[in-house]
Amino acid sequence: MSVLEKPVAVRGRGLSGKPVAVRGRGLSGRTMAVRGRSLSLRIRPRPLAVTLLLTLLAAGSGALALTRDGLVPPAEVLGALFGAGSEQAAFVVLELRLPRVALGLVVGAALGAAGALFQQLSRNPLGSPDIVGFNSGAATGALLVLLHGDPAYVAAGAAGGGLATAVVVQLLARRGSFRGNRLVLAGIAVGSLLASVNAYLLTRAALDHAQSAQLWLIGSLGSAERHQVLPALLGLGALLPAALPVVRRLDLLEMGDEAAGGLGVDAGRTRVLVLLIAVGLSAVAVSVAGPIVFVALCAPQLARRLSRGTGTGLLPAAAMGALLLSASDLVAISLPTAGPLPVGVVTGALGGVYLAWLLGRGRRR
Repeated sequence: MSVLEKPVAVRGRGLSGKPVAVRGRGLSGRTMAVRGRSLSLRIRPRPLAVTLLLTLLAAGSGALALTRDGLVPPAEVLGALFGAGSEQAAFVVLELRLPRVALGLVVGAALGAAGALFQQLSRNPLGSPDIVGFNSGAATGALLVLLHGDPAYVAAGAAGGGLATAVVVQLLARRGSFRGNRLVLAGIAVGSLLASVNAYLLTRAALDHAQSAQLWLIGSLGSAERHQVLPALLGLGALLPAALPVVRRLDLLEMGDEAAGGLGVDAGRTRVLVLLIAVGLSAVAVSVAGPIVFVALCAPQLARRLSRGTGTGLLPAAAMGALLLSASDLVAISLPTAGPLPVGVVTGALGGVYLAWLLGRGRRR
């Protein structure tokens, strides 16, 4: 046994200021620890490498989407991105294709991160925002704005609908003691109710509004515009870093509320913070692309299998979500159909294949 692998004892104060003693094994070379006065961050090489690889693959998928049909050669695409090239190439790349690619990456990352937070919060692999009803709530809020208000406030409607749904689900799940399965069941029940509300709203809308809203409900990046990219990017850029310090406390809740409380973690406050951040990430995605299904469900699980990590795995899940949605949109616009498919159709098929694979794998075991 090397010196770095010997058992060690660490004494200090928890997040609440209470003295704590933590015993375990030292760093074995596979984990790097960065410590500060108020922040303790562990960087594991394999999850970091997986995150970087997935990010590169997602960027590569986006690059393929920019040059997918050969209408604009790769050299002209690069020129348009850097302010050179013809006006026609600049219009095709910067106005038509780049916003769709950029939003695909941002929305996918937001969904992957939201799914990782919900699954860790509920301790259930089915605890993703599209399964437990938060996306349906965000869609209800956004639909009310789309059909009866100013479309400029769709993001606010999605955030408000998602937050209201989260409050209702949390209240239902907290009857008695908090249980992850109760959160999932309550979310499914509320989501089913909201799906009926959304269908009712469509039946009462004008035909042209109902058709566009129905396409939006499937999940689509086809109406992506440049002015949508910056707000979505700012939302992701604010919420993802805000989740990093909370994730550490969320992972400690796996030991149980009492044990985590002994380390200074306020279980109730941590769950509320995680819920707010996850709802915010879901609202970022829903407000610009609609309630895209299965990305938030699949991305955290696939990322965890690749990284072989424990805990939330927030950054690998975000990178996997960006790759899944970007690749799905590339498939959607490349299939020889009468017109481009909404990306939600492709992610739905992907999710069905993924669940069938899980079932088959479980039977073999």
